[in-house]
Amino acid sequence: MARGFFNVPKAVNEPVKGYAPGSPEREELLATYKKMFNSNIDVPMHINGEEVRTGNTKNITPPHDHKHIVGQYHTADKTHVDTAISTALAAREAWSNVSWMERASIFLKAAELLAGPYRAKMNAATMIAQSKNVNQAEIDAACEMIDFFRFNVEYMTDIFKDQPASAPGIWNRVEYRPLEGFVYAITPFNFTSIAANLPAAAALMGNVVVWKPSDHQAYSAQVIVDLFKEAGLPDGVINVVYGDPVMITDTVLASADFSGLHFTGSTHVFKNLWQQIGTNIHTYKTYPRIVGETGGKDFIWAHNSSNPLQVATAITRGAFEYQGQKCSAASRSYIPASIWKDVKKHLIAQTSELKMGSPEDPSNFVNAVIHEGSFDKIAKYIDAAKADENAEVIIGGGYDKSVGYFIEPTVILAKTPTFATMTTELFGPVMTIYVYEDAEWEASLKLVDESTEYALTGAIFSTDRYIVEKASKALENAAGNFYINDKPTGAVVGQQPFGGARASGTNDKAGSAQNLLRWTSVRLIKETFVTPQDYKYPFLG
Repeated sequence: MARGFFNVPKAVNEPVKGYAPGSPEREELLATYKKMFNSNIDVPMHINGEEVRTGNTKNITPPHDHKHIVGQYHTADKTHVDTAISTALAAREAWSNVSWMERASIFLKAAELLAGPYRAKMNAATMIAQSKNVNQAEIDAACEMIDFFRFNVEYMTDIFKDQPASAPGIWNRVEYRPLEGFVYAITPFNFTSIAANLPAAAALMGNVVVWKPSDHQAYSAQVIVDLFKEAGLPDGVINVVYGDPVMITDTVLASADFSGLHFTGSTHVFKNLWQQIGTNIHTYKTYPRIVGETGGKDFIWAHNSSNPLQVATAITRGAFEYQGQKCSAASRSYIPASIWKDVKKHLIAQTSELKMGSPEDPSNFVNAVIHEGSFDKIAKYIDAAKADENAEVIIGGGYDKSVGYFIEPTVILAKTPTFATMTTELFGPVMTIYVYEDAEWEASLKLVDESTEYALTGAIFSTDRYIVEKASKALENAAGNFYINDKPTGAVVGQQPFGGARASGTNDKAGSAQNLLRWTSVRLIKETFVTPQDYKYPFLG
């Protein structure tokens, strides 16, 4: 490839719009929200570029106003999944032969469209159906998705530049081929950017995809499909199906052409998928790539040298932004006794100011949890904490689902470090705090490391550099994304590649070249210019 072909636009992070009162972006977004909230969207499946409507529909309802229907989406039967697979495979040859530059241009165009005419629509869809406030929608559905598209192109070009050395008379080179078959992308409700990136990362590298979005993200998924189509993505490259996840997955994983799984979701589901792939391994033409980012029980640990206000702020933001439904959300904290009184004072002061309600009101910091099942689970654990002598609800604890699935930001003080909410992933606005004696700070680090099966994100707070170093070493396996004197959320593409290990996933780091490499199959080519004609080596005499 000519050197100039690698000069793709330099990736830069998309600036976050402020949406201040009276600003043009605020007025545009709220007007778009109102229009989309009162529309009746009909979301089809997308198979080989065709809109597929089955008539077997489910309603789309905002979590913060669950009696209001904003539209419906169509669900598949097995024949639709089979068709999605076959049409993806039919598109594979043409798509894999498209030059990497042409593939790059599609996703760079998608980034520019999203930065401009699609921004308000993508944010509004995310606010409506996923109950994100203005800021949370902006940093996810706009900025992070744009960053994924731009930086993935840059990472792809860096990958292609990585070539082996060549001895005199020989030219060695590697081709980064797409996988032989199709990739299955399963995406979550909580991040619109992840929903776009999982199929897009594989497609950028020349793969074809069957994509099953979360049912609770169907509205913004439709906007993503519209974005890809306008950006020029050919028919059949990414095929979208909704419906029974067991049926869809069974059909996909039974195909001999299944070549990869790109997954974000629960640990339990991912383990079952891995087991199912293993059971079917003799079916496949190639060993499937398995990439997953799963659950977390993310921590904040503080030393007595830390600043109590900074610790409290990290808890408030880390635990309660987007109702604690981020994979990275803080949900357990370990605070030394000597600073607990001050941390508690600041935490109560901050949480008392948090407003809760519909994302249509930008002053609401907290919105609704995603659905009734999640609401009921979280409420059950809160009630259990209220009734347990080993815990005390010191902030919040209220909930109401009469209009929307609203749960107050809740802080539980646990008297034992193994209390249920210290170890169980809840995916809601619940923080559990264990207060340890200052002298037992090293033992508390062991608690952080060993109390859960997860290792996604975590944060430590200290102004003592010796403590920072010791804590970082003690917790080296406890978090794939580790934060010093900051909350454990808010990874930015190009700055903090994201992923965890243990029961939190395969740690293939979304937003990095490592992830893109998983969707390639490398072919080494050695070309000899003057081919030997005598088998004899000098040592033979």
